[in-house]
Amino acid sequence: MRIVILSAFLLFTIAPCNAQEAVVHGRIVDSRLKTPIQGVAVTLGQAQISTESDREGYFTLKIPRAEAVVLTLSAKDYTIQRIPVTFGLEAIDLGNIYLERDITVEQADNLITLTDSELLDDEVSANSSGLLQATRDVFLNRAAFDFGQAFFRVRGYDSQNGKVLVNGIAMNKLFDGRPQWNNWGGLNDVTRNQQFTNGLAASDFTFGGILANTNIDTRPSGLRPGTRLSTSAANRTYAGRLMVTHTSKLQKNGLAYSVSGSRRWAQEGYIDGTLYDAFSFFGAVEYRIDKKNSINLTGIYAQNRRGRSSAITEEVFGLVGKQYNPYWGEQEGEVRNSRERKIAEPIVMLNHYFESEKFSLNTGVAYQFGTNARSRLGYYNAPNPDPTYYRYLPSFYVNSPIGANFISASAARKGFLENPQLNWDFIYTANTREQAAYVLYNDVIDDKQLLLNSVGNLMISEGLQADFGLSHKSLTSDNYAKLDDLFGADFHSDIDPFSNTLNDVEGEVQKRTGDIFNYRYRMKASLSDMFAQLRYKRRKWNAFLAGQYVLTDYQREGLFRNERFLENSFGESQTVKFNNYGIKAGFTYKINGRHWLTTHGTYRTDAPVLQNVFINPRENNQIVPDIQSETVSSVDANYFIRLPKLTGRLSGFYTRFQNTTDINFFFVDAGVGSDFVQEVLTDLDKLHLGTELGLEYQLSSAVKLTAVAAVSKYVYASDPNFSINFDTAGAEEDLINPDGNIDLGTAQIKDYKLAQGPQQAFAFGIDYRDPEYWWVSTKLNYMANNYANISAITRTQSFLLDPETGMRFPEATPENINDILKQTGLDNFYLLNLVGGKSWLKNGKYISVFASINNVFDTVFRTGGYEQSRNGNFGQLQRDNLSGTPSFAPKYWYGYGRTYFLNVAYSF
Repeated sequence: MRIVILSAFLLFTIAPCNAQEAVVHGRIVDSRLKTPIQGVAVTLGQAQISTESDREGYFTLKIPRAEAVVLTLSAKDYTIQRIPVTFGLEAIDLGNIYLERDITVEQADNLITLTDSELLDDEVSANSSGLLQATRDVFLNRAAFDFGQAFFRVRGYDSQNGKVLVNGIAMNKLFDGRPQWNNWGGLNDVTRNQQFTNGLAASDFTFGGILANTNIDTRPSGLRPGTRLSTSAANRTYAGRLMVTHTSKLQKNGLAYSVSGSRRWAQEGYIDGTLYDAFSFFGAVEYRIDKKNSINLTGIYAQNRRGRSSAITEEVFGLVGKQYNPYWGEQEGEVRNSRERKIAEPIVMLNHYFESEKFSLNTGVAYQFGTNARSRLGYYNAPNPDPTYYRYLPSFYVNSPIGANFISASAARKGFLENPQLNWDFIYTANTREQAAYVLYNDVIDDKQLLLNSVGNLMISEGLQADFGLSHKSLTSDNYAKLDDLFGADFHSDIDPFSNTLNDVEGEVQKRTGDIFNYRYRMKASLSDMFAQLRYKRRKWNAFLAGQYVLTDYQREGLFRNERFLENSFGESQTVKFNNYGIKAGFTYKINGRHWLTTHGTYRTDAPVLQNVFINPRENNQIVPDIQSETVSSVDANYFIRLPKLTGRLSGFYTRFQNTTDINFFFVDAGVGSDFVQEVLTDLDKLHLGTELGLEYQLSSAVKLTAVAAVSKYVYASDPNFSINFDTAGAEEDLINPDGNIDLGTAQIKDYKLAQGPQQAFAFGIDYRDPEYWWVSTKLNYMANNYANISAITRTQSFLLDPETGMRFPEATPENINDILKQTGLDNFYLLNLVGGKSWLKNGKYISVFASINNVFDTVFRTGGYEQSRNGNFGQLQRDNLSGTPSFAPKYWYGYGRTYFLNVAYSF
């Protein structure tokens, strides 16, 4: 808070100081076409003194007179150029300055193929790489394109801590706070026009998050006119891609338009059985009413279907390797994945822009609707069809409570290796009777979302700017399970097999293909956001102060009356309301044109995301008792250097999350009962602190060296309150409190490491750019201090209770507990990546080729994982670990081995 107060004081009390100024002017030209480039940003320092080139490429910049400064010239699709300027007595004329096309732009496509699967798996916390496409900061560039393949997260933040906007409208989901990248996936050509702000820096469009803010501008006038055709081949998420984009010039009648389409596909991605089938369409029409007013209509339709994969234990990895996926099997010679995800959520958006010399206003309305469906196998009074189910693996027989049976373990090993995949034939055979033993169904989310937004930027006086914004988001979300395949059976009985109770008391018991069963409810949510910001710029310093106020409402409406929860499963719940606020400030001191310092600070409260408010929304209206808003406090300090040959940034940061709520679902066998449970953690604190370093050195006109490093620490900072809710009657009834849960006190997890990706990362790179317009780059990366997610229930007192006696296990000594619950880090590893490309200009038409090979040496590494919570008592977990191959060992995700990406593009 002291940083905030100091910044506010500086912002409003420090008097302006005058200084002698010098004038620099020049003309910026395309190095190949010899045509002027409009809109090139010419800046001194951290964009605090800046201008843009006009239609003829000319610019004039007044800057404080000093011995020497460095000007930075940057434009979309062009390489950055830095020009040292030494002052004399006269104005400085730099003459023609030539910029080269940035032929590394195809890396953005490469990034998407790397992160697509990670960003979309429910089981995996989404990383932040997609937020970083628009930045040219060397550290963030490495974090996105190199560290991202190892699930590295900038400062350990989740992507819900950043904001993604399209035409100023925030696209983060109310359900989990994250942007859904699939909503515009495959449309790289028309989403390249982005404005990016890092961390807590001031944004033109939003109060923003603590990670970063990205605004995607879809106006055709901001896209490069012409037609672009491209095709890609890869062995990552998808195998092939075709894309075509056409953007018109701004016509005399004020109209401009852009259209784009793409198709991506794979019968199987890098992971076994992961099909990929996606197509995307984009259209935008812009009408310039006059010099100040314009209207832009945008439509986006992106449909994605893909097969999902699973984390596996080390036992399974040792048997079948890192590319193994238990979710698929062959059916009549074709690969069929039991867990597919299908997303189709079209967006229609209308924006009005008013732009004058002193004031700009962007007002927009958007409507988004569509379906997000995830398939899975259900089994009822039938064997678990998962080939990696613990009873089918050798460890089950080795860890048997009646003694190890190595003969049966050997037979299980042989059987698994001979039939490691899902057996679709067995499923059909089991369903020959009238009632289904197995069903394939979809967990469906049908969303309808209305978004309104208005953002203004007012230049009050020279150096003083005000920004403000109002937005509203309204969501209606229908959630249900829908039968997709009965595998030859006539019907499915909609009865919970564990408690023999009806899932829908008032509905038909017998369900058939296409019917909704199991659960059905509706979520209603709204969010209203207001922010205001003041920015003040002077010769040697600048500052900003911003504030935010947010109103959030959540409500569940049950559409099935569940027999297990007759009193609170049907109808509307109470409305859960949150009033939140935030304040942030920043201060920059410019030592000179080559060195400057910045610091930022924020204190904010955030409503919990929708998925962490209702404990068991599929079955009842129960809300987390005494639920609180999360509190976030964060500060950072940065040093920037801009020399003719050396540029870089050194940053330090500290962030604390407090009063966080987290809900998880799993089956547990604990000292207080055995069942499928909902785990609720409240008053959870997390601490993130560390340093970042990014350096670029221009060794020669053709060779550039880069070095980046991140040394951080992410830990749980409190022992949260822990409670569990039982689905059926598996708990000891006398332990259940009036809220329907069992309070297990606190979970002793303070100082355990967070599973937020590698906490240390280092990279060294060499880039060579040839005058003949080809380039090659090699990056050596080292990742360390990565951890799997811990099981919180094993850190509660209930873990120490013997279910047979209700007393503490005698052998649960502090030494034995520490030994069995010790958090072990994942292996550290090196990755070598190679990228390169070339471009040609033929009769005004561009041809470019981009290629990359990641993980050249095919390094095997784990990107993350989690401890299983099934062994919820000390005795079981200790016995399970005796053999060294526990049946309920942690499960891990493994990174891709050696992969390639090739893209060829033709522009005219």
